[in-house]
Amino acid sequence: MINSKMYELGSRRSVIREIFEYGKKRKAEIGEDKVFDFSIGNPSVESPEAVADRIKELLEVRPSTAVHGYTSAQGDPKARQAIADDLNRRFNTSFTGSNVYLTCGAAASLTISLRSIIDRDDQNVMVFAPFFTEYRVFIESMGAQISVVPASFPKLDLNLEAFRKMINEKTVAVILNSPNNPTGVVYSEEQIKELSAILEEKSREYNHPIYIISDEPYREITYGCKPPFITHYYKNSIICYSYSKGLSLPGERIGYILVPDVMPDWQKLYAAVCGAGRSLGFICAPTMFQHVITKCAPLTSDLSKYAANRELIYNGLSELGYECVRPDGAFYLFVKCLEEDANKFCMRAREYDLLLVPSDDFGCPGYVRIAYCVSADTIRNSMPAFKALAESYR
Repeated sequence: MINSKMYELGSRRSVIREIFEYGKKRKAEIGEDKVFDFSIGNPSVESPEAVADRIKELLEVRPSTAVHGYTSAQGDPKARQAIADDLNRRFNTSFTGSNVYLTCGAAASLTISLRSIIDRDDQNVMVFAPFFTEYRVFIESMGAQISVVPASFPKLDLNLEAFRKMINEKTVAVILNSPNNPTGVVYSEEQIKELSAILEEKSREYNHPIYIISDEPYREITYGCKPPFITHYYKNSIICYSYSKGLSLPGERIGYILVPDVMPDWQKLYAAVCGAGRSLGFICAPTMFQHVITKCAPLTSDLSKYAANRELIYNGLSELGYECVRPDGAFYLFVKCLEEDANKFCMRAREYDLLLVPSDDFGCPGYVRIAYCVSADTIRNSMPAFKALAESYR
């Protein structure tokens, strides 16, 4: 017998991956410089030289088993402590390596975290639209139901009025993603405080903790603002992080879960995280990159290039008459379509070799996501195509 749900997931890629694969095929046909691929959040900025130096250093280590062998299931103690030290320096916390569980990137962090707190199929996990498409897959695969809080226009920040009405006794967690994928919105301190107050009230009312799972792969990519560090506002928070974006290491699949020691019974939840990692087979994250992080955890790539790209794409499209949500972080621009159907709009954009992601799977129809983690030349050269697309609607 074949699992029908897994067959459905495997036989149909996510919309982002579908467009990305189409883009590779199209580039082979007409040339890479003629296709304006804004589909996937693949960093275009090189990782710091220190990362390459550390890899070279590790490749010379003998015996090689010291670099390529298993670590502890939850990660090498030195790597975990290096992460805790970096967080403590930046956020005035007092974590230790015992609060950290190393993972194969943010997807593993999220699925492990969900598995550690979901234990019945009538439970629900709340997300705020627009939300990263794979949250639905992660939540439903863990046996829970996804509860989507409608988008808040025009800012596309947290719709806390709707959230308060929708939360119920079967809610076990809310996933928070700031800076947000797909909008680049950074949620304000005032909204985080209000959300925390609601969760504290409802946790008391329902007599069980409701967790915030804070998905933070874009934490370092901000423009003139900083996302509030969630453990300062709400104790029952789980931090999920990846070095994919800030350190430009998406293919190396290295990240972590932080179970903060300000959480009541945090040791019990940490044990559940270890158990969830074991049950999913997500133990011993890639060893070489654990050792890379031991030396490079405080570093980032040259993220100023994304700030320059933001100005190019936002100003360029605004001047052409597109309605854009100005991002405060990440490297995505959320743009209102020139017709109601985002999928049809994206198919018309393909006629101009513009590869954009429709917003329906993000829970917010009528928009497209543009990933501007591309070269500045790609953005500049795409403007005539965007102009022609706009003119085709006039």
